[in-house]
Amino acid sequence: MMFSKNMEMPSAKTVISTAASVAAAAMLIRSTARDWVPSELRHYVSLKLRSLFSSLSSQLTLVIEEFEGLNHNHLFKAAQLYLRPIISPNTKRFRVAMPTKENKISVFMLRNEEIVDFFNGVKLNWKLVSKEIRSKYIDNPDSRGRFGGCTLKSELQYWELSFNKKHKDLVIGSYLPYVLEKAKEVKEEFKTLKLFTLKYDRRMGGMGGDVWQSVNLDHPSTFETLAMEGEAQKMIMEDLERFVKRKEYYRKVGKAWKRGYLLFGPPGTGKSSLIAAMANYLNFDIYDLELADVRRNSELRNLLIATANRSILVVEDIDCSVEIQNRLSAARATNPRGFSAQRTEVTLSGLLNFIDGLWSSCGDERIIVFTTNHKDRLDPALLRPGRMDVHIHMSFCSPCVFKTLASNYLGITEHTLFFDIEQLIATMKVTPAEVGEQLLKNEDPECALRDLIGFLERKKSATEEAASKAEDGEPKTVE
Repeated sequence: MMFSKNMEMPSAKTVISTAASVAAAAMLIRSTARDWVPSELRHYVSLKLRSLFSSLSSQLTLVIEEFEGLNHNHLFKAAQLYLRPIISPNTKRFRVAMPTKENKISVFMLRNEEIVDFFNGVKLNWKLVSKEIRSKYIDNPDSRGRFGGCTLKSELQYWELSFNKKHKDLVIGSYLPYVLEKAKEVKEEFKTLKLFTLKYDRRMGGMGGDVWQSVNLDHPSTFETLAMEGEAQKMIMEDLERFVKRKEYYRKVGKAWKRGYLLFGPPGTGKSSLIAAMANYLNFDIYDLELADVRRNSELRNLLIATANRSILVVEDIDCSVEIQNRLSAARATNPRGFSAQRTEVTLSGLLNFIDGLWSSCGDERIIVFTTNHKDRLDPALLRPGRMDVHIHMSFCSPCVFKTLASNYLGITEHTLFFDIEQLIATMKVTPAEVGEQLLKNEDPECALRDLIGFLERKKSATEEAASKAEDGEPKTVE
């Protein structure tokens, strides 16, 4: 196309004036339509135009809202977790926060920001959109407030996932399930381990209240630092690894996906440290259950339901808890008027159903740990496989365990005094806790080891003297 040399281009002033006139005309038409055209007709025309443009477009958009009715939409949270590690370098602004009781910084997208992702060569655009809504209470499992499990919301967020419509089946059938799986991995990576205990005021919180309260689990115990025989460590680690990999196997054989461990042995042999090492190894939270604080079997079931998957439920000194309940039952039988109807107790039957009955299947990938100083005092029904699957004897300190303690406390693996210490340990009963306490008193290896030898010799002499007095019929003194 040819233009005449005499044709002049319109000036900038003319262009701006024309644009302003067009804008003014559009506003006038819109205002007139709003005043004279019924809202139903305007809505109908809008839908038809939107449908027309949509049919002409090759793009399809999925909307993933934050809530489904009054409940959380798990796909929304999964998308939030999945996109967190892949925030685009082109993103200019994003939100950074450190939530309460967390020790890792979290990065989130801001509203109206976009991220481009690729899956099997398909380009997918994510956009976070936010809109204001009328304030209302929404169910929130993470809430710990006075309103139980509800949170007041005045803003609704949703994701818009846009892609070429020819890939609809791929996105719905493969990509979104992939997002859900990757979100689980991200959640585990950023997870801060928690130690849960029963809330003191849980009975006054109503139906929506949480029965557990938590603190961060910062226990440093690991299998590398655990004062335990190497073969026993290897057996426990292999058993744990096998357990977490066998979800489909447990389902195939018709068993609840759980595992029971009984840790037994004298005080100071590292039962609590082993539990912490298991939690750190598996990245599982710990729920510490005090049976003496539980009033009835039904409450025990509710506590089990309120625990999360991928967790360790611990009942320490189970023999003492059972004995307390037995004494309460005997006292009530002797003097029924002396006990309030509110003060009932957990029965052995209720405890067995708790760990091996129908209610034990309400959750996946759970480990139940009982500890006791006196295995012989436990009812055999508690000990059978299917309830306590693995029995671990936490014994006194051995020469091998001593070397681990020396490495942990003093940073040494060999010393000329090791032989004397190992000879003493092999001929007496001393707990890892006692040896560790002696090594903790001095950072100088030579001084610490000599002090340990002195402690072991005194303890051995005192033990032999007490045994001699017992043979002669004299009263045994307690150290």
